[in-house]
Amino acid sequence: MSISSAKWRKASRSGQGNNCVEVAVDVPGRAWVRDSKLGDASPVLVASGAGFAAFLGAVKSGRYDR
Repeated sequence: MSISSAKWRKASRSGQGNNCVEVAVDVPGRAWVRDSKLGDASPVLVASGAGFAAFLGAVKSGRYDR
């Protein structure tokens, strides 16, 4: 699968803005994350599915709140 053919989804809390992240939702066992305002030109962060799930859990728990 190529990055440009992936199905990308914006973060649900981003609203209609374009300053957010997108996650590829059709990459088995991996999470591809990119900057939405750059689209296909954005560098892509690749994480394991388990690693990304752990990161999301930490974010939701407030671990990274300032």
